[in-house]
Amino acid sequence: MFFPRLRRHAKWVFVFLALVFALGFVGFGVGAGGVGFGDILKGGGGSGVPSISSAQKRVDANPNDAQAYRDLATAYEAKNDTTSAVSALESFTRLKPKNVDALRELAGLYLRQASDAQQRAQAAQVRAVYLAPGAAVLGSITLGKKPLSVDPINTALSSSLSQGTNQAVSEEQTAAQNAVTTYKKIAVVVPTKGEKAQAQLTVGEIAQQVGDTTSAIAAYKAFLRLTPNDPNASVVRRALKQLGG
Repeated sequence: MFFPRLRRHAKWVFVFLALVFALGFVGFGVGAGGVGFGDILKGGGGSGVPSISSAQKRVDANPNDAQAYRDLATAYEAKNDTTSAVSALESFTRLKPKNVDALRELAGLYLRQASDAQQRAQAAQVRAVYLAPGAAVLGSITLGKKPLSVDPINTALSSSLSQGTNQAVSEEQTAAQNAVTTYKKIAVVVPTKGEKAQAQLTVGEIAQQVGDTTSAIAAYKAFLRLTPNDPNASVVRRALKQLGG
């Protein structure tokens, strides 16, 4: 795991991030490796969860009904449809940009998307690794002074896996960067200095993972300005030094 455990607060964020960014991965250079997130950030569940159809009808009837979007997001989360939940919650936060709870939930969904994409990319990489030795062996065999042709099916599959990996890596980076952007918004709208500092710390941690050095340095410096005597300040200063800030 790359980033240090800097905080004693908001432990769910650390659990999630520790899983998301635990394994090394070519896409980020540091990567995400969460598995089995289960219900960590699942919205809704059980009785009282609005139905997708009823919430969607309310949205269709009034596109400015913020609560309808909120209920729609909850309904999609209960069905483990993260992509649709993100879309609904993005609409809600556009209407209610200062709703901190919704922003935190949206950031968590972005991190879940990053983890899901990372797992797809890793699976494609593993399959590609199993295919590569066979292709190399076939390519090294000659018959009548001509190399043995590589199975075209194998070649096509390898190409497909490579494309799938690249797409998953791109989706992972985009989702994680969306989480950074959302936590930046949280840092602006939370009311207390302590909350702002913690939000900036989270921005720094995630930004560092995705290679957004500029955002990480800015967030860490903001954290130190807000809480220079925080117990984590020395760790943050070391992180800044490593980042060249």
